[in-house]
Amino acid sequence: MQRNENQGEEAVPGMQQFLDNPFMLLFAGVLFPTVFYILWGIMEIISIPAVK
Repeated sequence: MQRNENQGEEAVPGMQQFLDNPFMLLFAGVLFPTVFYILWGIMEIISIPAVK
C-alpha cells in the first residue's frame, strides 16, 4: 500500500471510496438492473419466431 506522505495516512482504495458513497450505490443499484432488464427484453424479442 502506498502512504500519503503529506498526511501520514494510508491511501483509501477506490472500491472503498465507491462503497462509502451512498449516491454511487444508488446510481449503481438503478443502472445495473435497468441495463439487465433491457438486455433481457431484447433477447426475448429476438427469440420470438417470425410470422410467415
